[in-house]
Formats: sequence, C-alpha cells, structure tokens
Amino acid sequence: MTALPMKRGYGPTLGQLLAPRWHAASGLARAAVVGAGVGLLAVAVGAGLTLENAHYSRGGGVPFGFSYRGLFSVRPEAGSFVKVESRWPDGALKYSYAVAPLRLPAYSGELSGELPLYATGFIRRLGGRLRGFEFRGEGKTRVNNTLTGYQVLYTADVQGEEMYGRDVMLVPPRAGAREGVVVSMLTSPTASAQVTSPMEVGETGVLLRPLKTFAFG
Repeated sequence: MTALPMKRGYGPTLGQLLAPRWHAASGLARAAVVGAGVGLLAVAVGAGLTLENAHYSRGGGVPFGFSYRGLFSVRPEAGSFVKVESRWPDGALKYSYAVAPLRLPAYSGELSGELPLYATGFIRRLGGRLRGFEFRGEGKTRVNNTLTGYQVLYTADVQGEEMYGRDVMLVPPRAGAREGVVVSMLTSPTASAQVTSPMEVGETGVLLRPLKTFAFG
C-alpha cells in the first residue's frame, strides 16, 4: 500500500497507518477486503441508479412518453402499452401505473362533451371487469399545463387487495381527435398517509411524476 506524499509536519496518513497490517495480511484476507470494497461500490452504484428517473416513450399513431421513479416495469395486460408498479415486501401490490389505448367513436362537437358520454360505457365495463368495484366519482381533470382529461374514480379488489383507482382518459388536444390513451392508476390505501381517497391518486407519491410528466408526441 503506497502512501501519498504529504507536506512535512503533517501525518501519518491513513495509508501509512494501515500499510504494516496490509503487508502482513494473508492473500485471502486481502482478497476479502478487495471483494468487500467492490461489493460496497456496486451497492452505491445501484442506489444511485434507483434514485435516477426512468423514461418510457412510444411512437406510432399516438406517440407519448412519461418519466417515473420508484416503479418497476412489468408485463402489461393484453392490449395495453406499458405498465410500471411497486409492491410491498410480501409481494402485495402497492402502486400501479398503466397506459392503454383509447379510441372514441365518431362524434360531432367538442371533445369535452364526448368524453363524459364515453365514460358511461367505460364505467360499466370497469364494473364488469373488477371485483368489488365501487364507483366513487367522475369529471374533468387537469393533468398538467398542457393536458386536460376526464377521470373515473373508484375502489376495487385487485389481486386480493383493496385499492384506490383513478383512470384518466387523455386525447391529444387537436380538433376531432379520436385516438388517445387511458392512464390507469392504483394505490394501496396504506401506501401513503396523503392519499385517503381515489381523488388523491397521482396527486402525490410515486404516481405523481409519471402522471404530471405525461406528454403526447
């Protein structure tokens, strides 16, 4: 172990203090120390990557993208584009964020008038697909500075756990647009003290980032 040069009057360095023990140590002990150092470095790098934002983007007829953190990519349900989620240590679902295609029927007038009509059938289909479905409300919602959508709020039994649900229908802001997406978000009632109803899902916690950063194009 080579000591770094130091200005006279200072020292000894940590390297100088440890050098005798390092040279006296067996090859096995040195290898163990080096291995432990490599392991700590890997943990530090992994922690740093976990704190970085991940990004998903998709092209095609309705291109979109969003950023997320603290969620992990999983296989989406049939017909969906993407799904990210997190789970409790016992494997139970904690958060889920999924994006599926939306196609509106031909309509005249404004999109703001069509989405509530479409939501009637959408809510009926949700009730038929989700166990323990309980409708909690619907209405217009602002996702971010550029997007306004229509939300459906509910509670349901998902994978054996009660979850708060918030589905947001989004269509690119252009006249006559019919193709868009449905952002489906689920939060466990015990995941965050700040989320006490379906209305708060995506307004705080790990689902805030993917919802607020969602953008078409």
